[in-house]
Amino acid sequence: MYKFSTILRVGKKLKTLSFHWANMADAFEDETEQTVSLNEYLDEVEDQELEADLVLGGDEGKECTYGKGYMKRQAIFSCITCTPDGNAGVCTACSLSCHDGHEIIELWTKRKFKCDCGNSKFGEFFCKLLVSKDIENEENSYNHNFKGKYCTCGRPYPDPDAEEQVEMIQCCICEDWFHEEHLGLTNEVKIPRDEDGEPLYEDLICHICSPICSFLHLYPQTIFASDNPQNPTTPSKQKSIETSPSSSGPSTNPELTKNMILGEKSGTCVLGVDLLSNELTSDKNQSQSQSQPMFLTKNWREELCGCEKCLGFYEKKGISYLVDKEDSIAEYERMAKEKRDEKMQQQEGAEMNFLSNHGHVEKMEILSGIADMKDEIRSFLQSFDASKPITSDDIHKVFDNLKKRRRMD
Repeated sequence: MYKFSTILRVGKKLKTLSFHWANMADAFEDETEQTVSLNEYLDEVEDQELEADLVLGGDEGKECTYGKGYMKRQAIFSCITCTPDGNAGVCTACSLSCHDGHEIIELWTKRKFKCDCGNSKFGEFFCKLLVSKDIENEENSYNHNFKGKYCTCGRPYPDPDAEEQVEMIQCCICEDWFHEEHLGLTNEVKIPRDEDGEPLYEDLICHICSPICSFLHLYPQTIFASDNPQNPTTPSKQKSIETSPSSSGPSTNPELTKNMILGEKSGTCVLGVDLLSNELTSDKNQSQSQSQPMFLTKNWREELCGCEKCLGFYEKKGISYLVDKEDSIAEYERMAKEKRDEKMQQQEGAEMNFLSNHGHVEKMEILSGIADMKDEIRSFLQSFDASKPITSDDIHKVFDNLKKRRRMD
């Protein structure tokens, strides 16, 4: 589960995904006080590279994704410099190549989105990576996030008027971000967290979107997250399946639980209810402010019925993506990790083959240079207490000594 501050931090690392010893000194230039050891710094860089790969879905930002059509999920950015109205989004590659130096808003990921860079919304500005594009991507959807505003309060993040920045949570339906205090929580509904404050849920459905997904209350309460394992969620009052389910908790009907166990997604409806006929939505008289958010457990989507009638219901409500495995953030991250592993293996293979492509003299020079760098770094580390901070002067000294050694040779 990503926090919004994590997304912003990853965005700042987009152009420095690869770490090299040669630019390590520059990384310390802006620091006035060092409170981190070398090993800690390297670990932090590795963690940030991993975060960037996960947020970007393994996209290295070399090619515009427009040719791939409306992708199920991808990292999207909004360029306020080019489209101040917040009515366009661009892919990772275009954010780096076409909008370098512009005011960019990082939006994490968006579903079913096609890169807008260079279309009619950008006036006379053309995409540098792919000039030929449709005038407009009609199936794209935009919310106030593209203007740098979030939650029902419409505030930016970071909020310049806030003394302390409060983390926000993203809804898996509308994909907006919400402050905890603006989720419309009541005393009966709390955000499931462990003793350390870490989330115990995988997805949030906000209070605005919960009426659309009220059918989830017909499933066993185990799909809802809770900080109390003995009581996964607050059970609702017994209601027949013909009536609108309560927004305060899921159904605990034993017959329904039996149907869930016996049902098969490929045939029998696991709910035993025709959602299309019954139109199981929240009471029309119930205002959105009275609706409660839902916190779902890991793999909750796998429990959703996939029979023909339920699929028709999802399509009618515009939430068919819930039964698409590739739409979930968990699957998005899994695929990103696979791409990262493949990239690392390719890099290792390239390093193994590097020397084989050079002659004997070149090989000796390369090996000698590598040995000199290893010796200088080893000497540097041996002369330092690992618990002490490292300054920019220390790093510059390492490379100055290395240059002097090479001149003497």
